[in-house]
Amino acid sequence: MPKYMVSFNDGDMEVADDEWTEVGIAAHAVMREAIEAGVWIFGGGFLGYKPEVVKRDGSIESHPLAESTVHIGGFTVIEVPTKEDAYLWARKIGIACRCDQEVREIMEDEFQDSLLGRSVRRSVD
Repeated sequence: MPKYMVSFNDGDMEVADDEWTEVGIAAHAVMREAIEAGVWIFGGGFLGYKPEVVKRDGSIESHPLAESTVHIGGFTVIEVPTKEDAYLWARKIGIACRCDQEVREIMEDEFQDSLLGRSVRRSVD
């Protein structure tokens, strides 16, 4: 079954300082609904933006791979039958998090799926 990443950019949430608890409750309600529906894979937000790059030689550098003014603030990975289903969950997440959501299909990897004992989808939308 297709997997999708639903994400938003850091700074996109329209939340007043006194509304964060309310937003957390709403976001956790959508998470609970997705878990109970069996579509939730994983999700979370990032604490600030301090990426580190691990070089092929093992050295570590404190910077992003490429400079950009835009970076992901939070994401959810879901597994649903259709892109339309992904859009429905993105809308729910967007309402809870008070910001638009980007939806991207995750490329299938038959090798990974076989290692994890997952059935492999044969058709492409």
